[in-house]
Amino acid sequence: MNSESRTGDNYLDQTLRPHTWDEYIGQEIIKQNLKILLKAAEERGHPAEHILFYGPPGLGKTTLANLIAKETGRQIKITSGPAIEKVGDLASILTNLSEGDILFIDEIHRLNKSVEEVLYPAMESGVLDIIIGKGPSARTIQLDLPPFTLVAATTRISLLSSPLRSRFSGGVHRLEMYSLDEMEKIVDRSSHILGVIAEKQAIQEIAKRARSTPRTANYFLKRCRDYAQVHKHDLNTESVRKALQLLGVDELGLFETDRNLLRILIEKFNGGPVGLKTLAAATGDEESTIEDVVEPYLIQLGFIERTARGRIATEKAYEHLEIIK
Repeated sequence: MNSESRTGDNYLDQTLRPHTWDEYIGQEIIKQNLKILLKAAEERGHPAEHILFYGPPGLGKTTLANLIAKETGRQIKITSGPAIEKVGDLASILTNLSEGDILFIDEIHRLNKSVEEVLYPAMESGVLDIIIGKGPSARTIQLDLPPFTLVAATTRISLLSSPLRSRFSGGVHRLEMYSLDEMEKIVDRSSHILGVIAEKQAIQEIAKRARSTPRTANYFLKRCRDYAQVHKHDLNTESVRKALQLLGVDELGLFETDRNLLRILIEKFNGGPVGLKTLAAATGDEESTIEDVVEPYLIQLGFIERTARGRIATEKAYEHLEIIK
């Protein structure tokens, strides 16, 4: 894919993001809590307290951060844990914030320890401690920071240190997987924004296969739109099925990597139990990829069980792959 098409897809992704609370479908409890938090902070005349979102990729953590900025009329500065390599990088970001700004740090669990420790006083007391020099002559300079709100996101909350997690006094919110009804509303909304004429059954078919994840639903919708456009017809159920078949997506939304893991678990290891390291070696995937990307949806479908002894394939997995036990 060339840079121009990537830019086009990125532009579409931004276009499809909700711009108001009413446009944001799902996560109702989180939205209600955020509205109260932001309204109370506005009435008191100071920025909202720091907020942490966690959950699988593609559920809307970044979108919520942008919505907070839009609803409060604040500027948002966006970065990520891996991008903040040194204490100086964090100091540069913090000292360039204006009063009331929102700092969004994605994948915050990937901050290194020295950077994280500098972040503590910035979050808690609004000061930045900078050490100048080394050895006996080293001295600490304390800079006052403008009041700001840190909004952070992570897919691996277990990797966040307890001291950092406890400093998100505005709330730690877990994003839930979306229901089929919510997914249909998301696909329908996105199809209207993209100007796609789609049959109701086509929207339902995309929603059903989208793994309960809005990002996946929008990706499937764009690829199905491309297929329908090239074949010169509206988006119907048949074109959705053919487009997703080309992508290797089956009727439950499983990719070839998902089916491959299940096949290896069943055919090589008699359905398990199998340890994560052994499974990673057999599939050629990294342990983190299996644990964070592949497994969650298979567990949600009831195809895999995690036990103390390892992963086990369930009867449903055998039935889906049409393998006789």
